[in-house]
Amino acid sequence: MNYESVIEAILFTMGESVEVSRIASALSLPESETEELLKQLQKRYEEEDRGMRLLCLEGNSWQMCTNSELYPYLIKIAAQPKKRVLTDVLLETLSIIAYKQPVTKAEIEKIRGVNSDHVVNRLVEYGLVEELGRLDAPGRPVLFGTTEEFLRSFGVASLEELPELSPEQVEQFREEAEQEVRVEV
Repeated sequence: MNYESVIEAILFTMGESVEVSRIASALSLPESETEELLKQLQKRYEEEDRGMRLLCLEGNSWQMCTNSELYPYLIKIAAQPKKRVLTDVLLETLSIIAYKQPVTKAEIEKIRGVNSDHVVNRLVEYGLVEELGRLDAPGRPVLFGTTEEFLRSFGVASLEELPELSPEQVEQFREEAEQEVRVEV
């Protein structure tokens, strides 16, 4: 049996990330052996400069996706992929969620200094943020965190790959939030 062909068929058909355990189960192989097959296939796609790539997400899920270098050619054939517009406010809020997760709207608003309902809802709508559960506190506020779509969109395999923020960057974010508050008042 050609395991690589089976892996390709699974990832292509699913269209979203698939856990290694599920792929291993389908192949009737140990997870370690399945992981090695996935890494070999990923390397082969890169070495052969193929139109597809295999991404490992969060270290336990794999997804087949288009080689991003080929987007200019795809646009000539298909309608341009819908590009989300991430304003400074959306990016600021997304960065707060990414670095502080799980985080409540109240915590986001405390950092930003302004109501963040609309911004968080837009990030959920874009699929970059999701509800992770509820905080065990009065009112049981919703906890938010980033999604796999966030990882794919920003080209990182896990949250550990996010760059560390310098104290200067934190201060700059604080100043921008204060300026935003003054403008909205």
